[in-house]
Amino acid sequence: MTKKTFLWLAGIPRLMLLAVAAVASDPAAVDPASAPPVEAVVSTGQVDSVESAYQQMELLTEVLMQIRKHYVDELTYEELLHGALDGLLRSLDPHSSFMESDEYEDLLDDTSGSYGGIGIHIGQRNGVLMVIAPIEDTPAFRAGLQSGDMIMEIDGNSTVNMTLREAVTLLRGARGESVVLSIVSSGDMEPRDVEIIRDVIEVASVKGARPIADGIGYVRLTQFAEPTAAMLQSALDTLRADGMRALVLDLRGNPGGLLNQAVQVSQLFLERKALVVSTKGRSELGQRMEYRAGGDVRYTAMPMAVLVNKGSASASEIVAGAIQDHRRGVLIGETTYGKGSVQSVIRSRTDGESAIRLTTAYYYTPSDRLIHNKGLEPDIMVPVSREQWMRVQQRRASEESPAAFTEDEKKVFADAVDEPLQRGVDLLKALLILSGQGDS
Repeated sequence: MTKKTFLWLAGIPRLMLLAVAAVASDPAAVDPASAPPVEAVVSTGQVDSVESAYQQMELLTEVLMQIRKHYVDELTYEELLHGALDGLLRSLDPHSSFMESDEYEDLLDDTSGSYGGIGIHIGQRNGVLMVIAPIEDTPAFRAGLQSGDMIMEIDGNSTVNMTLREAVTLLRGARGESVVLSIVSSGDMEPRDVEIIRDVIEVASVKGARPIADGIGYVRLTQFAEPTAAMLQSALDTLRADGMRALVLDLRGNPGGLLNQAVQVSQLFLERKALVVSTKGRSELGQRMEYRAGGDVRYTAMPMAVLVNKGSASASEIVAGAIQDHRRGVLIGETTYGKGSVQSVIRSRTDGESAIRLTTAYYYTPSDRLIHNKGLEPDIMVPVSREQWMRVQQRRASEESPAAFTEDEKKVFADAVDEPLQRGVDLLKALLILSGQGDS
C-alpha cells in the first residue's frame, strides 16, 4: 500500500428522501451533484498524529494481506478494501455508508422523481429496522403499516445487521411484484407476515386543504418535496380568501424531505430574518450554518395549531421546532421521531465513481435544542393508540377520495374521532374568541 493510499485512508472522518418502496432517510441536506471529492488532508489539529495514523494503517494492511493470502475464497484487494470501508462507515451510524458506483447512481435516481415500491419511509433504532411513516395512498398505507412497526424480515431475509441501503434495495421493485414483510407492532407477541404488492409511488405533498370550522382552515403536509412551499402558499391564499383566521397545520406521519422546502414553509409563518434552523458539525462540511426566514409572503398574525406524532421526522421537525421556539403556534399530539442529522455525499477522488455518505452535522432548533434522537415534545400531549390512528387515517382517506371506498367500508370507520385535531380546533376557537374574532 502506497503512502498516498495511507494518507487517503487517514483522511476519512470518524444520511430520505431515499424514497422507494421504502425511504431509508431524509435527503434534506444531500446534494450529490455538488458534493466535494474526498480530500486527503492531515492537519496539525488532528487528534492522531500522522505517525499514529500510519501505525493503525499498518495493522489494516497486515490484516488485508493475511486475508488475501489465507482466506478460503480468493478476493482482490479492491474487494477487501471496499468491504473494510463499508464496515467502517456502517459502524458510525445507520445513515453513513460506502457506496459503490452503482449505488451512487441509485442515489441520484432516488432524489429525482417517482419510483417503484410499497411506499414507506424507514429508519433504524438500536439496530432495528423500523417504519418511520407509511406514505398515504400507497400499498404500505393500505396494508396497515404504521409508525413504529418493526420490520424483522424482507422476503425471508433477516434485517438484523442489514443496512438501510440493503433494505431499500430489497423493498424496491417493479409495479405488480409482491414483497412479504415480517412485522412486529407494539403489543404483538409474535411477528406477522404482510404481503404487499408494489406500485409506482407518486405523492402529493399538500393535501386536505379546507375550512374545518368557522374561521379555521386545515392543511396537511405529507412530505417536503420541491413544490411543497409554493403549493402550501397557494392553499393558504385560497383559505384566507374564504375567511380563514386561524390554521391547523398537520405534520403527522410526515417523514421529511428537502431542507430548503422546510425553510420555505417555516418562513411563511415567521418574521423576516427569524432563525429557522441551524446545523453544527465538526469539520468544514459540518460547519455551523444558519437558515433564516426570507421571502415576501407572511401569515405571522394568524393563530396556529401544529399536529405532530412519532411519524413526524426531519424536515417536519425543523418546521415544528421553528414554530414552537418562536411561539408562533402550539404543538399538539405526540413526541416526534427525532431524525435530525445532516448527511453529505462525498465522491472519491481515487476512482471517481464511488462515494461515501457521511453524517456531518446535526440540526438544532432556533433555541439551540438538538433534534436528533430526542424529537420534539408537544405543548399539549394527546396520545393516540395504533388502532385509533389507523381508523382516523382510513376515515380521512375516505373523505378525501370517496370513490376509492365502498359505502360499507366508509361505515366501518365513520365514527373515528381525531382527538388531536379536535383539540387543535377547540384551542383555535378559544384564541379567536379571546382576540375578538370569534363567536362567544
